[in-house]
Amino acid sequence: MSTDLSKDIELIQLPSDQDSTGRDLGDDEMVKLAAAIESGTLTSTKGQFVKELETRFAKHLGVEHSYACSSGTAALHTAIAAIDPEPGDEIVTTSITDMGALTPILYQAAIPVFADVDPKTYNLTAESIEAALSPKTKAIMVTHLFGNPARMNEIMELARSRDIPVIEDCAQAFGATIDGKMIGTFGDIGCFSLQQGKHITTGEGGLVASDNADYARRMFLFINKAWGYGDAKPDHYFLALNYRMNELTGAVAVAQMEKLEEFVQRRTAIAAHLTEGLSGIPGLETPHVDSGFVHTYWKYCLQIDSDAFEGGLDEFAKQLRDRNIFCAPRYIQKPAFECQVIKDQRTFGDSRFPFTLARPEAVDYSRDKFPGTYAALASVLVLPLNEKYTSEHVKYVVDSIQSVAAGLQKAAS
Repeated sequence: MSTDLSKDIELIQLPSDQDSTGRDLGDDEMVKLAAAIESGTLTSTKGQFVKELETRFAKHLGVEHSYACSSGTAALHTAIAAIDPEPGDEIVTTSITDMGALTPILYQAAIPVFADVDPKTYNLTAESIEAALSPKTKAIMVTHLFGNPARMNEIMELARSRDIPVIEDCAQAFGATIDGKMIGTFGDIGCFSLQQGKHITTGEGGLVASDNADYARRMFLFINKAWGYGDAKPDHYFLALNYRMNELTGAVAVAQMEKLEEFVQRRTAIAAHLTEGLSGIPGLETPHVDSGFVHTYWKYCLQIDSDAFEGGLDEFAKQLRDRNIFCAPRYIQKPAFECQVIKDQRTFGDSRFPFTLARPEAVDYSRDKFPGTYAALASVLVLPLNEKYTSEHVKYVVDSIQSVAAGLQKAAS
């Protein structure tokens, strides 16, 4: 670290969502954990905590059905299995996403077809989705990246006109809304994650939600090896996995659910202060949020114009990291379709299945098809954020970014 950096701002350590400094876990969770252990019943098929979580979460969203599962990836896999694609069917999805949202598509023998994103919001649009549709499209998967809602009214109008079901990936978007309506309730199925860094956490865990009784039935079954618990003559009705959440995880989740609204309010308030402090810096843009949308900030993202700063995005990020602000330039570094599993079709042995069933157009990842994707990744700087940030932490981040921007700003030509 250069001595120059420590002169303008005294370094501090920010809370991290990877440990207790940035996570609100304590007596509430311990009490419920103790109750689960004392009950001696740790399986959700006979316990009470997972059922309580499912009831609470359905009420929180205002939907009829919610089921808990072992991870956010399991939630997405469960949703795709409920849609029940035929081998070779296509699911249109985003080019900027975690691999956990894509591998379930392949495991269900479907083809992920990537649509471009809006470079300002990093989300799919109705226009980009429409360009990716084909007669083989079985579903659309919309990710609300970083907690910023995609334009669901327009997307749902398109989907309903084509009779295509929509899965919402809400892993990063707990509590986000459009005109007061909860994200996760626009589409046919909403999927959520309780992974370590999410708005509420159990380390790993997931939730699915739907008002569609048929999808709900298949999701319940898929989580439970397709065994018909409660049926008069249960059987294993179709190919499925054990994705159940255990009672220990459920107990922590119930305690965390009681804090969800508070955590969302904290994050939006922190983000508002960051935006206020960072607005107007030449070469830097704060998050774009559409009118009527509530962004709930899994992370806080800036757009950095590399041409405006010496050393560009990488140097900007390096100097922030030197100040203990552990930001991520370019987020996932490259579009999802450039990852080896997709690009080289590394799936089941050497079979390349299900890509062997794909239309050539469905696996055409030509760069000119994704201008928004490449523009977004070239400029995005992902800043950490969690519910433990204080006004001191916010001021430190703002002051640090202002200092770095001023120090790297190129002279006007």
